[in-house]
Amino acid sequence: MSARLRRNPRGRTAVRGVLMAATAALLGSGALAPAPASAAPRATARVTAAVLDLDATGRTPAVYGDDSPYDTASIIKVDILAALLLRAQDSGHPLTAQDRAQAEKMIEHSDNAAANALWRRVGLAPGLAKANRRLGLTSTQGGPGGRWGLTRTTASDQIRLLRAVFDTAAAGSRPAALSDGSRAYLRTLMSRVAAEQSWGVSAASGAGWALKNGWLQRDTTGLWDVNSVGRITSGGHHYLVAVLSDGNASMKDGVALVERTARAAVSSAAR
Repeated sequence: MSARLRRNPRGRTAVRGVLMAATAALLGSGALAPAPASAAPRATARVTAAVLDLDATGRTPAVYGDDSPYDTASIIKVDILAALLLRAQDSGHPLTAQDRAQAEKMIEHSDNAAANALWRRVGLAPGLAKANRRLGLTSTQGGPGGRWGLTRTTASDQIRLLRAVFDTAAAGSRPAALSDGSRAYLRTLMSRVAAEQSWGVSAASGAGWALKNGWLQRDTTGLWDVNSVGRITSGGHHYLVAVLSDGNASMKDGVALVERTARAAVSSAAR
């Protein structure tokens, strides 16, 4: 399920424009005024997007920005559930009622206690790495110990994960890691996220989307990681979209950046 990456100069320009506009707004508000010499320098938000048009003839995702690792925050919960479903497939037994209840809380409501339990069930970072080899991910490193939110990933690897869930097109002779039933279950939960968590890549969508968002304030800097991944529809096409960001001054700023970037990236990919 791995895919080559297509670099899009126009897309990079569009995303760069989003970042420049965000910086200009901060300057205009005085938020980026020169800091006193004794103050630590304020970090600048960064963002990367990856888009795959599922209805196009090519199967190569476009990447906008630097495809370097970011903290996952709660988008890792999709990967955790995929790993759990692989374990169930291997055992020949469906998820238990408790597993399903925790999975639904974890995806639909981003419940962290449920994620803690399922992270342990899949074997922490080593178990995730084992599952990701089967899912085709190549650039995702599980967080240390119980800190699943500090898993590191790239936008292109998130497209690989989304393909494992949403892409029904034949991908060579290699069979899909997730069964049809497992993929349908993940898609259903991602289409039922709580209303207050329906922001993110859905901003670039018409009717019909499925997503998972993640947000995390870093203790060391006070800045925010804000991410969104999922499947959307736009202009009659279905797209897989991953937008990762960090260094945001607030969650609100991060959500706005992710949504502007998603719209710009999908618009560029559609040209």
